[in-house]
Amino acid sequence: MQHSNFQTIRFVMILSVIVSFLLSIAATQLKSMQIFNIELDKKKNILKSIGLDSSDLDSEKIIYEYNNKIKEVVINKDGSINSTVNFNNLVPIENKATGEVNYFIEDEEFLPAYISSNPEAFIFPISGKGLWGTLYGYFALSDDYDTVKGITFYDHKETPGLGGEVEKKWFQDNFIGKKIYNDNNHLVSITVVKGKVRDVITGNGIKHAVDGISGATITSKGLTTFLKRDLNRYENFFKKKRK
Repeated sequence: MQHSNFQTIRFVMILSVIVSFLLSIAATQLKSMQIFNIELDKKKNILKSIGLDSSDLDSEKIIYEYNNKIKEVVINKDGSINSTVNFNNLVPIENKATGEVNYFIEDEEFLPAYISSNPEAFIFPISGKGLWGTLYGYFALSDDYDTVKGITFYDHKETPGLGGEVEKKWFQDNFIGKKIYNDNNHLVSITVVKGKVRDVITGNGIKHAVDGISGATITSKGLTTFLKRDLNRYENFFKKKRK
């Protein structure tokens, strides 16, 4: 028995509706899983920035460690802590040209940060342009607000083996113990040099610089630029704490 064209078209339409419905459900469920995994990865990197390796921990343990060690805080532009603003209400807005991310509630800008109780440390997000796109990460300072505790990157588009080395342990370990203030109490940040620090810098300048990545000059320069910019955003807070 032959089917009419109408029956064929009706079957195809019904099948399309069913498939679209199933795909919509799957996409919704996967979206929530993606959001969860993104937030989990951020928590892992925040813990990593203060020297806590969570690579072998399951999601429940990571969340437990984060909730017990990390306090989310909102800082006003003048450097004071704002206890009335909900951290989760901050809306990130990225400058596509520079990769800088600013955080707002309505038209007012605030600074998100994280305070670790064990070990004591201050962590804040960093972002900026490398060679191929924006690098997103976290930068941690010890409780003297001068000594680097760690740096991590959780998202970037840099070339593997070149600029992509920013995510490797050998590069990130270079920052640990470095100083962001010079002997005159000026915020100088950390410079990613071309080559080895001890080959190009002498004296006290060594404590404000790290070895560069071979073949990744643009990534290194970009990191140097946006790290200092983001540190400057928090300097009012550092000044209050360093008193």
